Amino acid sequence: MEQRELEELKGRVLCAAVLEKAGFAIDLKESTRRAVKHRRGSDIIIVIHEGRGWFDPLSDAKGDVFSLIQHLDGVAFAEVLVRAAELVGFGPAEPAWQRSRTQRPDVSLAERWRARRALRPGSATWRYLRHERHLPESVLRAAIRQDGLREGPCGSLWAAHLDDRGAVTGWEERGPEWRGFSTGGAKVLFRLGVPDALRLCITEAAIDAMSLAAVEGLRQGSLYLSTGGGWSPATQAALQMLAARPGAILVAATDANSQGEAYTGRLREIAETAGCDWSRLKPPGDDWNEALKETAREEIERRHRRGGLPHARWPHQG
Repeated sequence: MEQRELEELKGRVLCAAVLEKAGFAIDLKESTRRAVKHRRGSDIIIVIHEGRGWFDPLSDAKGDVFSLIQHLDGVAFAEVLVRAAELVGFGPAEPAWQRSRTQRPDVSLAERWRARRALRPGSATWRYLRHERHLPESVLRAAIRQDGLREGPCGSLWAAHLDDRGAVTGWEERGPEWRGFSTGGAKVLFRLGVPDALRLCITEAAIDAMSLAAVEGLRQGSLYLSTGGGWSPATQAALQMLAARPGAILVAATDANSQGEAYTGRLREIAETAGCDWSRLKPPGDDWNEALKETAREEIERRHRRGGLPHARWPHQG
């Protein structure tokens, strides 16, 4: 088969088709328009480049549709071509996205960030974070003081990712019906806490970073960080720079699942290379926001048992 024919075949088969045939299903909650997560038991594949590329977040495996077939089935390239040809014309399931593309491409990242209103008490975003995510006011106000939060559309949250100079490189987008990352933005790290802190707590989402801060009562000397569910070269470089601080302690506070454990392994490698201490801090639930919400449910139950007395307080509210 000539190179032109190979490229034509490659262009007619989507990675999602290979995954659907192999028994994977889309994890809509963990997907964005540009990165669609597919799961099969503990196996995870992220499809990117509008269905033409993929990577395994638990290893270094990545590539095009041909390499995906090889990755899943372990067959020779000739058999890969046969299996790809069988999928020509097969239309895989598509995510039912909850919003349309409305962002103007000619508006710069910095302008888009500045145009959004900072989080304020009583807003739809504030209610979402307080009542649905159970984040205490003390933590939200700490993030506001650091100018790390904005109010996105439809009551959603924008949580800034910053480089080592403090410049906004992009933002996590979270809402009742939406989960994504800024179009055209780059994941580095969401940061909450004292910039020069030595205890570095790394989570997978800004809401988890703020949730852990709430659980610990904004522990002194700690910096709460989020990778935004990804692991870009910029994120790797930022973590290496932080780990190189004399006396630094790298705390792997990632989710309690296979992906969280894979990230823990990477964080341990960074710590060992930098010669800094490290530890694993695993949430009692799936993630730190689930742990925080469970604390809220227990507090509500205690309040009911006490007859709803007004002196019942949120822990670490301050």
